[in-house]
Amino acid sequence: MLKVAVITVSDRAARGEYADLSGPRIRDILEERLPGADISLTVVPDEAEAISQAIAGNLDRDYILTSGGTGLSPRDITPEICARICDRDIPGISEWLRHESARETPHAVFSRAYSGMKGRTVIVNFPGSLRGAEFCATLMAGIMPHGRDMIRGGGHETSCS
Repeated sequence: MLKVAVITVSDRAARGEYADLSGPRIRDILEERLPGADISLTVVPDEAEAISQAIAGNLDRDYILTSGGTGLSPRDITPEICARICDRDIPGISEWLRHESARETPHAVFSRAYSGMKGRTVIVNFPGSLRGAEFCATLMAGIMPHGRDMIRGGGHETSCS
């Protein structure tokens, strides 16, 4: 079973000023495409300590997917926090998500999203917009089982599709 934490990084959603839409939508997409996956949801403000604690509390998961905090706003710090936490970079994931997203909207080039690993957990930043989060979740769902299998020492031939 694939274990995934979805962490929404949003000051306003954390304060309850509006409902988090991206986190639940990411969960819905993953549940549809990865039946049986264990998916948790968390909302935190755009604060280094809150983001770090949410990630640290989920390092027993195969994946941590964050939504939000990847843009150009002064409070957008998710990529920097994740890069500090991770032991290894996985630039190909973020490059791929940005490239594919830019086919949908040129605004995707402003994403500073990061992807890496801490121990045996893959951490991937998604944009905070509902449309961007949906798009990235749909793409990621197709490769997540293979990534998990590779981390566990499996070869390409053992990967789920």
